[in-house]
Amino acid sequence: MANFAKPSAPRFSVEVYQNEFLPEGGRDVHAIVTVTSSGGATATRAAAAHGSAAVVIMVDCSGSMEYPPDKMRGAREATAAAIDTLRDGTAFAVVAGTHVAKEVYPGQGRLAVADPATRAQAKEALRGLSSGGGTAIGTWLRLADGLLRQSSATIRHGILLTDGRNEHEDPAVLRATLDACAGRFTCDARGVGTDWEVKEVTGIASALLGSADIVADPAHLTEDFTLMMENVMGKEVADVALRLWTPVGVEIQYVKQVAPTVQDLSDRRTGAGPRAGDYPTGSWGDESREYHVCVRVPVASVGQEMLAARVTLLLPGAPGEPPAALGQGLVRAVWTDDLAASTAINPQVAHYTGQAELAQAIQQGLEARKLGDVDGATAKLGRAVQLASFSGNADTAKLLAKVVDVVDAAAGTVRLKAKVADADEMTLETRSIQTVRVKKS
Repeated sequence: MANFAKPSAPRFSVEVYQNEFLPEGGRDVHAIVTVTSSGGATATRAAAAHGSAAVVIMVDCSGSMEYPPDKMRGAREATAAAIDTLRDGTAFAVVAGTHVAKEVYPGQGRLAVADPATRAQAKEALRGLSSGGGTAIGTWLRLADGLLRQSSATIRHGILLTDGRNEHEDPAVLRATLDACAGRFTCDARGVGTDWEVKEVTGIASALLGSADIVADPAHLTEDFTLMMENVMGKEVADVALRLWTPVGVEIQYVKQVAPTVQDLSDRRTGAGPRAGDYPTGSWGDESREYHVCVRVPVASVGQEMLAARVTLLLPGAPGEPPAALGQGLVRAVWTDDLAASTAINPQVAHYTGQAELAQAIQQGLEARKLGDVDGATAKLGRAVQLASFSGNADTAKLLAKVVDVVDAAAGTVRLKAKVADADEMTLETRSIQTVRVKKS
């Protein structure tokens, strides 16, 4: 484990958990990399006061937001609460989204700077929000991107609320927009009610390294928006990258975030010199995340050992300056003829492999259920119940119990429920990627 930090920044640590022993002929090396950031809370408050954050709130104002009326009312109240949560000095704007995107506050292509006066003006402007029109989410994101790009803030973030499907825009347009916005700002996405598409909302959050969730009851929007904005205000460093360097002959199989959510980063690699690549991790406050790295090493004989990969956490430098190393960890490979050593599974690796399988089993099971494949859905959701029970993922187990009748959790024996509320099914699908930490011994 190695630590690097600047005096004014949070302290980062990188720890590697693995079984480095391989049998003769063994090639795949698995490691869990735990990254922890701490000590930045005081600096965060000071930095926010000097304008280190910029936030754009995108509110769905399509016609469906008026059915029932408490959706639009809840959106106004939640946005007002989020504005109240902004720290002084934070740049911000509010956008109304339909089949086009319109600036609600402050307007004229600008960002306001949070203080008592601008917060009051913004909340007054929310009174003018009304529903009507269609849904083209890409236009909302493009406007937010344009507003945020004019800011020199370190933390650039969006909050997006929708209640429906992206029906007035070609899926390829939204995909291209997300590709263009990736790396420029992060974004949390929320679906209110039950008429939106889970894969659209989670896809937005995934592409922009934010969180996704369902708020089935509009009465809970204010609480959710407040927590989201508090989290944004707790961020201090942005654009942190996980750099993976591998020796000649080593192939990277995948790089995944596995806690607090499952997120495959493998296809987001950008080259960083010979045999090195960077994987984006987004913005950080005081928190801990875990990543599963799998590499394939060349065949070697018993007794040989090698550095399989070097993991370095990097913070971009100022223009013309190299990035700063925040922490580093090493992944090793040692070949042995000790059967017990080479077949032992590291507890962290085993746990997060199971959590990734749990997310996949839920998603595949729900898809099979939608297609009418009862046997397939029962098998996948039964496996999900078994994995949730084994890993102690109580929250996911409770959500699964609303979709299936659990006969034997340990064995994964379940029966599909005849009737399932849309909110329960969508909540399970949306939160399927949320994981639990390894149990402490």
